[in-house]
Amino acid sequence: HRPSCPAFRLREVAAMYLSSLAVFLLILVVALQGTDPREDYFPYKVPLDPQSTLELSWNVSYLHREVHFQILVKKLQDGLLFGMSDRGGFEDADLAVLWSDGVQSYFADAWSDHDGHLHMDSQQNYKLLKAWSALEGFYLLFKRSFDTCDPKDYRIEDGTVHLIYGILEAPVPSLGAINVSALRRKGLQRVQLLKPDIRIPSLPSDLKTMVIRAPNVSIPGQETTYWCYMTELPDGFGKHHIVMVVVVVTGHPTLCHTSQMFPCHHDSSGIRLFYTASLRPYDAGIMELGLVYTPVMAIPPGESHFGLTGYCTETCTQVALPPSGIHIFASQLHTHLTGRSVETVLSRGGQEKEIVNKDPHYSPHFQEIRMLKKVVSVFPGDVLRTTCIYNTEDRSQATVGGFGIMEEMCVNYVHYYPQTELELCKSAIDLGYLQRYFKLVNRFNDEEVCTCPEASVTQQFASVPWNSLSRDVLKSLYGFAPISMHCNKSSAVRFPVRMAKEGKETIWQPF
Repeated sequence: HRPSCPAFRLREVAAMYLSSLAVFLLILVVALQGTDPREDYFPYKVPLDPQSTLELSWNVSYLHREVHFQILVKKLQDGLLFGMSDRGGFEDADLAVLWSDGVQSYFADAWSDHDGHLHMDSQQNYKLLKAWSALEGFYLLFKRSFDTCDPKDYRIEDGTVHLIYGILEAPVPSLGAINVSALRRKGLQRVQLLKPDIRIPSLPSDLKTMVIRAPNVSIPGQETTYWCYMTELPDGFGKHHIVMVVVVVTGHPTLCHTSQMFPCHHDSSGIRLFYTASLRPYDAGIMELGLVYTPVMAIPPGESHFGLTGYCTETCTQVALPPSGIHIFASQLHTHLTGRSVETVLSRGGQEKEIVNKDPHYSPHFQEIRMLKKVVSVFPGDVLRTTCIYNTEDRSQATVGGFGIMEEMCVNYVHYYPQTELELCKSAIDLGYLQRYFKLVNRFNDEEVCTCPEASVTQQFASVPWNSLSRDVLKSLYGFAPISMHCNKSSAVRFPVRMAKEGKETIWQPF
């Protein structure tokens, strides 16, 4: 949890602020002497801008709870802004700033206000360590603690971090003269800063590769397209283990979200498999947790923080998992465009035991399979609860669950061993209770919600008058109504389970 933060009197804060000005308004000598850090000291690296003129490298110290950042500026002009914000915005951001007044150069910890103006932070928590020039450009090395207890600082935590950058193209007389909203060259990069400190195994000597591509698919001019392609393995191909997968992308890089802009585009993307005949001790599997893809789970329009939860109940894990359990080692969280946060929690014996994976700054534009910091074991009778938070402030109609990009999902694809028959363990609210909700809304509103048999759930949600009553009742319904469990084998045959809600079994319902 968040460590306790010391309280300071106004006089102490003022003294710290003045000390900060004296210490951190440093004149940067560009040609500092000394040896460069070892290349392997920074195991993680990403380009910050599309042209790769800014390269960020970093390492993580869990012992000291701090991150070391190294930025390579291939062509330095008059300064650089680098920092973090909740969703990648340049207002209300936490920044490290390098700037020049035309005579001297300075480095400081700063923050931006609602209008984008910069202010010197009273606590200088970006610690400058070194700056030097090299043939490839200008290097800046500094560090930041995970949690500084400074209300103006971004708290670095597990999950996605939205990094922002900006280039100063002219000298400025002071830090306060900088307005990030007016910067011409600026941008956003999403990363997982707090990488797990785990050993990456070496690849086997008998490693082979296989590339499987879609056969030059013509992408139709519609909002969402799913394309399934299967290929047969060669005759006599025995059992192998896949040890690595690399995505092979062709065509336009934004095709997955803007296919309607390229109605005549052809795509041959696919995957490259790295496999071995030297079998590991266990087969690994992938299991879906969360919500079933169904419109019965919906988010009202105009919501800033609306949560939906899917369950993998004890009735499913009891019948589907082996007595020795399974062990989750990686996870991929997934929503569509309105998702803002995703979390999966393991409960045992009615008590929450541990978090499987959590991303409080989740972005649907940055989805990746992430190794867990520690393996999570799940045993028969355990419950896995996956909760997604959505923001629909820019929508005028309810957002229902479904496969379309403008519909929503709430999924955690967990990677685990040993493999079992269980491939999908998800839930949705019982449809009968949702129909009662529509009838209740009808009774208390002048506008009538269509509940006729031929009307779909999507149509019924579209006719709901969204006021405080309809919103609050829907939230309550999702919190207490019985759920329908989907406990599926990889063969698509379902295990027999009970319809339940948070462990309270109500009726026997085989699927």
